[in-house]
Amino acid sequence: MHSAPVDSPPHAPGPGIAVRVAAAVALPSVLLLVLVTLSWDPLMALDGDIARTTHRWAVDDPDMTQAFRILTDWVWDPWTMRAVCAAAVLWLVLHHSAWWLALWLTATCVFGTLLQQGLKAAIGRERPVWTDPVDSAHYAAFPSGHAMSATVVCGLLLWLLHLYGVGQVVWRIALTLSAVSVLGVGLTRIWLGVHWPSDVLGGWLLGVLVVALAVASYTRFRGTAELR
Repeated sequence: MHSAPVDSPPHAPGPGIAVRVAAAVALPSVLLLVLVTLSWDPLMALDGDIARTTHRWAVDDPDMTQAFRILTDWVWDPWTMRAVCAAAVLWLVLHHSAWWLALWLTATCVFGTLLQQGLKAAIGRERPVWTDPVDSAHYAAFPSGHAMSATVVCGLLLWLLHLYGVGQVVWRIALTLSAVSVLGVGLTRIWLGVHWPSDVLGGWLLGVLVVALAVASYTRFRGTAELR
């Protein structure tokens, strides 16, 4: 037996797994959001300790810091993630005429961006401030837009690959690249001193929540109709 090729008819699972994932990450997402909003002292102290340690490392290792700046500004930048999402939308439309699925993918990415920007504006958390900064960033800190964008886009693309039944080799490569991207971009933001660790954790949790809710809603309301 062999896996179906990428352009074979897709196989949409039910919303059960996605609903369970959403339920599992909803509570920690809300809890972290509340703790950050209230500036809970133990969390602030832990954030500060980790941020100061990684900042010292960043100052002492300029070569690594420069490599991380390239990765975070070009490879894992939110605009790069959006370009990847746009390419997936074109692939769905041009190769599969999956208009509803393409629209769902676009709407989910837009919603994720609006959610992160809305939370940034509502919470207004200050970014770390250093006397010897190695990088700079704009807007408020929580949640990390880089971490959340990478989580949303990589999560959606992995689900699309599963939906269209890619082979094991492609799946493993995609899974590895996604894991490296999501974890890597979060670590670069902390290393470069532009985010607190809880900002990155919040971006990861909220990104997973957005993907899980989007997948559950699509498989529940649109999946069956489109895949006939």
